[in-house]
Formats: sequence, C-alpha cells, structure tokens
Amino acid sequence: MGSFSPTASNLFLFTVLGSKWGLLWIWLILINVIALVVFGVDKALSKVKAKHPQVRRVPEKTLFLLAAIGGGLGAWLGMQLFRHKTQHRSFRFGIPAILIAWIVILSGLYVYFNFIR
Repeated sequence: MGSFSPTASNLFLFTVLGSKWGLLWIWLILINVIALVVFGVDKALSKVKAKHPQVRRVPEKTLFLLAAIGGGLGAWLGMQLFRHKTQHRSFRFGIPAILIAWIVILSGLYVYFNFIR
C-alpha cells in the first residue's frame, strides 16, 4: 500500500482540516445546518399539532441550545425562512444576541491569534 496523498477530489478537505480553524469551521457549518433544519421541523410539527394535539414539538430549550453551541446563524435563518418563533420576545431578541456573541467571540479569537499573539 502506498502513502496517501491529496488528490483533486480530497484537496479541499485536506486544506480545511490542515488549517488551525478547520475543525471549528466544519463544526459551525454542521451545527448551523442542523439548527436551520430543526427550526423547520419544529414549524412543521406546530402545524401538525394543531390537528393532532398528541404530537410532541421540539422544546424551546433545545432550540436555544442549538444556537448557543454555534448554530445562531442557522437558528436566525430558520426563524426568518419559516416564520417560526418570530412573535416570541425571547427568540426575537435572544437568538440575535447569541449570534452577535458568537461573531464577537470568533472575531476576538481571530484578532488574538493572528495579530496580538
């Protein structure tokens, strides 16, 4: 067996994983896609629950948790795209606040590791 070296088809993955930010970017992409999908699923479940009260919805704590662990952009996009939880004050202000906090944290880390340190 020969050694494994990057090819055109897997070069992107090697580039992303080889950078110091690679795993973070992969995590953020995945968690944001998951948050977006979960907001959409919960919106669909809310419509089903109107006719079938026994249907269980995604708990609000779970929606906030997805945003808090990095899925703030996906959660906010899910709110806008599916018109879901937009009337709830806690979501209307909480999700953007979490997203802004993530932007500030990531910007601070970027500045620290690339300019200060």
